[in-house]
Amino acid sequence: MEIEQLYKEHSDRIYSYIFFLVRQRECAEDLTQETFYKAYKGLNSFNQQASPTTWLLKIARNLTYDYFRRKKLIQFFTFEKEHDIETKVLSPESRFEQKEQLTRMYDSLYKLKKEYQEVLLLRKIQECSIQETAFILGWTEAKVKMKMTRALEALKKEFHREGDYANETIKRIR
Repeated sequence: MEIEQLYKEHSDRIYSYIFFLVRQRECAEDLTQETFYKAYKGLNSFNQQASPTTWLLKIARNLTYDYFRRKKLIQFFTFEKEHDIETKVLSPESRFEQKEQLTRMYDSLYKLKKEYQEVLLLRKIQECSIQETAFILGWTEAKVKMKMTRALEALKKEFHREGDYANETIKRIR
C-alpha cells in the first residue's frame, strides 16, 4: 500500500472529520496533512488490524486531540451547515425547511456530551462500523452500542427542546 493511494482514497473523508471537530479550514487542512505524514512514517508498522480508513481516522482523532490539548480548546463542533445541504430540485420553501431542520439538528448535537458527539459523528456522519468506532475511540463494541443508543436518545430530546425554543421565539415575534 502506498501513501499516494491512501491519500487519494481517504483525504476527503479525513479532512471532513477533522473539519467537523476544529471548525477552521486552514487548521483542518494542516491536521489532514499531518495525519498523512504520520501515516507515511508509520506505514511499515501498519499491521492491517483495522481497515486503512479506520487507521487513518484514529490517527486524525489523536492528532486533533493533541491540537486541542496544545491550544487548550475545550469547545468541539460548529459546522458550516450551509455546505451540508442538498440544493438540487427543491423549492425555496423546501430548501429553507431542510436548512432549518439541519441547523436545529447540529445545534442539538453541539449541546450533547463530547463522547455522544464523537460516537454520533463516527457512526452516523462518517459511517464507521461499530468495530471501527470502537477501534478509533479505544472503546469496546458494547460501549459503542450503549453510547450510541444513549446519544441518539439525548439528541432526540435536545432536538425537540430546540424546536420548542424555536416555536416560542416565533410566537413571541408574531
